[in-house]
Amino acid sequence: MSDSENMTLTLRVWRQSDCESRGKFVDYEVNNVSPHMSFLEMLDVLNEQLIVQGEEPVAFDHDCREGICGSCGVMINGQAHGPDNETTTCQLHMRRFKNGDKVVVEPWRAQAFPIVKDLVVDRTAFDRIMQAGGYVSIKTGQAPDGNSLPIPRQDQESAMDAAVCIGCGACVAACKNASAMLFTSAKVSHLAQLPQGDPERSQRVVNMVAQMDAEQFGGCSNTYECEAACPAGVSVEHIARLNREYVKASFCSTAEATIQAAE
Repeated sequence: MSDSENMTLTLRVWRQSDCESRGKFVDYEVNNVSPHMSFLEMLDVLNEQLIVQGEEPVAFDHDCREGICGSCGVMINGQAHGPDNETTTCQLHMRRFKNGDKVVVEPWRAQAFPIVKDLVVDRTAFDRIMQAGGYVSIKTGQAPDGNSLPIPRQDQESAMDAAVCIGCGACVAACKNASAMLFTSAKVSHLAQLPQGDPERSQRVVNMVAQMDAEQFGGCSNTYECEAACPAGVSVEHIARLNREYVKASFCSTAEATIQAAE
């Protein structure tokens, strides 16, 4: 098939009216799909067909459609964001599929991400983890003061590699345990390597891990599927750094408690 030929696809889409209702897969045939369309544009075509037929359109999240925000995340044939590496759903193009293909589309599957409707899930659990410590609250001075702080290049680059996390939740959806360790570690690792984040690093990691556990995310089993699914390419090395930060913070907290008890 040439790039100029349109395709016909069969979509098996998860439909669920709300978080309390029972969901199911529904099959739809979508015609005139251009290989140059993005996956979300193809879903737009499906919804146009459904509206013309008097049916309820499929609800799905989207915002920037530029691969920046990550809100578009869905499972496509069992893969978070689809088959392309380091690519969000909105940047996945239909030329990755063939005429006549059957494509299964479903939402993130995790207890901490309850389904709102169809392909839309509630990811505010990530917001609460950030509120637990993913910020700097101390006075860091004005911009010129911040820019004058000496930071080793390797620390700067590693911190920025962690900061690229867009919080889409693909790591959770791809993990067999629905773990949020890659997301949480990226946020902890980002600030732990910068001088502005150093004064609160112990409190930050303890609070964020505690909130992650409270949200009922699963435990990390080191299968690295989170890294493979991450559209931003965040490395599992940050999970190792989070573990070191957490052990150090826990040890220091225990030592301080022992000293206070002795006094």
